[in-house]
Amino acid sequence: MTRAWLDKLLHTHDTPERTARAFAVGVFFGFSPFLGLHTILALCVAFVMGLNRVAVLIGVYSNLPWILPAYYTLATVGGAALIRADIPPGLLAQFREAMRDVAWGEIRRLADMLAPLAWSFLVGSTLFAVAFSLIAYRVSLAMILARRRHLEHHHN
Repeated sequence: MTRAWLDKLLHTHDTPERTARAFAVGVFFGFSPFLGLHTILALCVAFVMGLNRVAVLIGVYSNLPWILPAYYTLATVGGAALIRADIPPGLLAQFREAMRDVAWGEIRRLADMLAPLAWSFLVGSTLFAVAFSLIAYRVSLAMILARRRHLEHHHN
């Protein structure tokens, strides 16, 4: 009884396409602008779409903490280039300096400093998230199919 319930909850017997889709949804939310809400949003989508929750979570956490600053900086600069927004000279250096000695009192100052880049951040990280999720779907589907072929070959 418990095993059947767990299989149903996790969708462990999904097709390769559905498992790859679940992973791609997780990757989208992991790289989306919804930082801090990515896990809960991805799980909500997984439940609504009936996707494999484990594959979704693995996708969400493919954006590792030590790459977050570089990723979101690059995504914001990319977004600024796409929407032709100006990045104030020295802003990134000022932000980096402010981050060294960040304290709760500084959060407001940091938010004010980054406010002009909000649309750049939103556009850039959304577009990067879409691109990464499309790549994740293709790569994970190829890997899942290859693994299944390998297992079938060894069982025959």
